[in-house]
This record gives sequence, C-alpha cells and structure tokens, in this order.
Amino acid sequence: MKHRTSPDSPLLFEEVPLVPDFRLELKARKAGHWPVAGADEAGRGPLAGPVVAAAVILDPKRIPEGLNDSKQLSVQRREELFTQILATATVSIASSSSTRIDETDIRKASLDAMRRAICGLAIQASYVLTDGLDVPTGLACPGQAVVKGDARSVSIAAASIVAKVTRDRMMARAHLVFPEYGFAAHVGYGTAQHRSGIEKHGPCSLHRMTFRPLRKDGVEVEVNGEMLNE
Repeated sequence: MKHRTSPDSPLLFEEVPLVPDFRLELKARKAGHWPVAGADEAGRGPLAGPVVAAAVILDPKRIPEGLNDSKQLSVQRREELFTQILATATVSIASSSSTRIDETDIRKASLDAMRRAICGLAIQASYVLTDGLDVPTGLACPGQAVVKGDARSVSIAAASIVAKVTRDRMMARAHLVFPEYGFAAHVGYGTAQHRSGIEKHGPCSLHRMTFRPLRKDGVEVEVNGEMLNE
C-alpha cells in the first residue's frame, strides 16, 4: 500500500517563501479582539545604536500593497511603504538606547521598547501580534508571539518596515556626528569598515559596550541567525 503525503506536509512547502496576510488579525477579530496591532523591532544585532520597535494598527480597508518582512524589501521599497503606512495606519515608535541595552541586555531592551511602542498607540489595541518568541509584559491586552511573524502577518510586516526605516534614518543622522565609523553605510552592524573605525578611533557614546569586540569577556550567543552577546 502506498502512503500519500499529507496535504499540509511541510516537505511540500519548505522551499516556498512565506507571504504575510491578514488571517491572524481576522482570527483575533473573530475571537472578539479588535483592533489588532502588529509589533516588531529592528537593530538587535548591531554593535552601535538603539534598538527600535514599532507597533502598527492597519486599516483593513487601506492596507498598503506589498507589505513584507523588511529584510526582503529594497531600501526604496521600504521607504515607499513607510510613507504609505504612516498615511493609512495608526503607528507608534519607541527605542532603547545603547546605554539601556548595556544596563540590561538586548532581549530586555527590545521587549521594553516594544512594550512602550504598543502602549503609545493613539488607539488602544485589543490584541497584539508580536514577531519572535516573546510578548512584552505589562500590556493592557493579550497577545500572541508569532515565529517569523513579519513573513506571516501584514501588521507585523508593517511594524518591521516602520522600525527598520526609523532606525536606518537615526543611524544616518548619527553618521553626521560620528562620520569616522561609517554609520550611514552599515547602520551599526559589525562590518569590516565599522570594526576598522573602532580600532582607529575607539568606541563612541553610541556603541554597545557589552557586545563583542567591545566587551572582550562577553559570551556570544546566536539569536535569529545573528551572533549577539550576553
């Protein structure tokens, strides 16, 4: 007897990229939760700069076309969608500085920024979808953590775009103050150019001193494919 492959077998779809949609939001609305916010952050891995979080409540009748994980979009497309999201949705942005990251750790600083972004929404969310493994504590509503959420939920995808564009703009401005590190090019990630700048000029006030190579005794861990520090 031959065995048939189950229609929902992951073997059939493991090479098919996820495309975000509105199904998780509609599921929450069916359960009595509305409005639904998506939340995400940008900047967990860099050696310098803040981690930035965004929360977005989309208007179901005005969802911008082409929303996706910000990492899958070109710079130009992210900028275009950023403008469209701000024009059609309810948006809140918060950040945790490099000092805050060093005082706690990157996970706690990221979740705190996400919490403040959600709480800062002009319309209170009834339910929150967050990217990753955690829902911030201290929220006034329940939430759901969604692995690869920016590739599954358009609300989370919108938040990822807002957070990424906002942080990139912050690092472009930082470049004007600290041009010797090349922040405009690498936005704080540990590129050869960035590491060379650190070796020549030492760290500046934007650097995360608990991250290697700045912290020589740090212990590196991998989070979402990025080497971070504890």
